[in-house]
Amino acid sequence: MSKDTVTEKLYTLSTGDEVYRYEKSIVVFFKGRRKVLSTSVFNGGYHENYNAVFNHDAKQGAGMPCEMLAPTYTEHMQILSGRLGLNPETVTGMGTAADMENAAIETLSYQNLTVTAIVTGGIETNGGRVGDTADFFKPLEKPDKAGTINIMLVLDTDLPPGTLTRALVTCTEAKTAAIQELLEGSKYSNGIATGSGTDTTIVVANSESPLYLEGAGKHSKLGELIGRAVKEAVKKALDKQTGLNPQSQHNALKRLQRFGVNKTTLWKKYLAAGMKGDVLLKPEFLAKAEALAKEEKMLTYTTLYIHLLDQFLWGLLQEKETKEGAEAILGILAQAYGIQPLKIEKKVSQESMTETWQQMFLAVLQK
Repeated sequence: MSKDTVTEKLYTLSTGDEVYRYEKSIVVFFKGRRKVLSTSVFNGGYHENYNAVFNHDAKQGAGMPCEMLAPTYTEHMQILSGRLGLNPETVTGMGTAADMENAAIETLSYQNLTVTAIVTGGIETNGGRVGDTADFFKPLEKPDKAGTINIMLVLDTDLPPGTLTRALVTCTEAKTAAIQELLEGSKYSNGIATGSGTDTTIVVANSESPLYLEGAGKHSKLGELIGRAVKEAVKKALDKQTGLNPQSQHNALKRLQRFGVNKTTLWKKYLAAGMKGDVLLKPEFLAKAEALAKEEKMLTYTTLYIHLLDQFLWGLLQEKETKEGAEAILGILAQAYGIQPLKIEKKVSQESMTETWQQMFLAVLQK
């Protein structure tokens, strides 16, 4: 039986609300009155009359585009709501290209307060950093890009609308912190990603809870629980969906990818250099490059080298400081691998620093 056709009760929340996975969706059915704040295009905003929220895997199959049931995204979501047995007028939902079976659920409690995050996610093709150059300006259909971190955050406490909004901010900060700790790069700039371009979040508070809180920021216990639960759930979801985790990131080339350095660029430079002697076949070269990129010394010192470049680009280090630090690191690597140390010959920039690093890497590879 296909996973798409499985109906499964995933969880019962502390609020009594039940979470089901069916029809390529995860639906939270409310057992009472709830306050809902949604960033979705479909029935988004603040509402107190909803009876469910959902997250839907919109792709038609692996590697296939998202399915559209109507000419517009809103109409599509209305039809989808009906298919899920929900009233389109009293529900908000979000779409994604992530698999619902890869969802992560994280629950944390403190005394009589419970916070639960239900997350699906993937950012390896759609991850971006806030402020990246964009070309989306007028309303269009939702992009069919694999990616999107979708979060349903259920708070078993009553909150005023302003505090519910602050909870959304804290949730967003936690998502970004999770990505920063994985050092996943933006696909649109040389920065570290802060999310994807299509992320959606739904925050739910329990109107019927006797617990009433007015703080959801970082100084509050509620804010702490939101931060911890969302960070952990986002990391687990990204790992389950695309294998993005500390182990997969333990690779110098993965760290340099956001600067345009990868095995293909190295292979082209290897051929262009006209190497003498035995020339490696491409599969041999790629295998050796992958192995070298994972070596402890190469990864450790490359990470420091990248951090210098980041700080230079952010304006936190001056050119002289960056050059001296970068060449010191290159010297340590040269000594460790028994090659001649390299200098950054041109003015310090992203291009000059990545070019020098690639020269060093190829020299080690040849040796």
